Amino acid sequence: MGTAVRLSWLELKLFLREPLTVVFSLAMPLVVLFVLGGVFGNTPSAPGETFVYRGQGPMDYYIPAYFALVITSVSVISIPTHLAGSRERGVLRRFQASSISPAAIVGAEVAVAVILSLVSAILLTVAASLAYDFRGPDSYVGVAGSFLFLTLAFSSFGILLGAVLPTARAAQALGMLLWFVMLMLGGAGPPPEVMTGAMSAIRNLTPLWHGVRVMQDAWLGLDPGLSWVVMIALLVGCVTVAIRFFRWE
Repeated sequence: MGTAVRLSWLELKLFLREPLTVVFSLAMPLVVLFVLGGVFGNTPSAPGETFVYRGQGPMDYYIPAYFALVITSVSVISIPTHLAGSRERGVLRRFQASSISPAAIVGAEVAVAVILSLVSAILLTVAASLAYDFRGPDSYVGVAGSFLFLTLAFSSFGILLGAVLPTARAAQALGMLLWFVMLMLGGAGPPPEVMTGAMSAIRNLTPLWHGVRVMQDAWLGLDPGLSWVVMIALLVGCVTVAIRFFRWE
C-alpha cells in the first residue's frame, strides 16, 4: 500500500508538470462551457419549439455532461501520453527492475485520474454556479457513484491506449483526436437533437455519449438507455485487452 501511495504521489506531480494536462483537464472544459452558456443560456425549449437538450435547460444539460467530459480529458489525453512516454523513456523498465507490479502502476494512474477529474469537476461547478442558475443533482450519492464508475471506465480506456501505442507523440495525437471528436459529437458540444443521421450514428459509438447519459441519469433522472451496459462493457473489455498487451518496454 505504501508503494502505491508513493507512486501515486509521484505520478500526480509528473502529471501536473505537463501543460497539456492542465489545459485539457482543468482549463478547456471551463472555456467551452462558458462559450456554450453564453450562446444558449439556460432556458428549456418551450412548447412548439424544436425539442433540444433532452428537454432540459442548456446549462442543466451541460453541467453533468461536462463532469463526464473532464474525466474523458484526463483519461484519453493525459493517461496514455504519460504512460507511453514513461515506457519510451525507460521509466517502466526501471519500475519493473524495482519489482513494482503492473497493478501498482495502473492503480497510480487511476488514482491520479480520480484526483484530477474531481478537482476539475469542483472548479467547473463553482465557476458555473457563479454565472448560471442550474439544476442541482437529483441524487448526490448517485452522482458520486457515477463519477467514480466513469473515472474507472475511461481510465481503463486511457490505460489501454497507453499500453498499445508505441510513443508519447502517437498517444498524444490520437488522444487529442478522440477528445475533439467526442467533444463535438459525444453530447458535450452541439445539441444532440440537431445532429444529422451520420453524426448521430458516430455519436452513438463514442464512449463520451454513453458517459454523459450515465451522469445525466444520476443528475437529472433521465433515461440512460443501455449506456450503463455499454460503459461496463468498455471497462471490462479495456482492462482485459490492456492486461494482455501491457509492455514494460
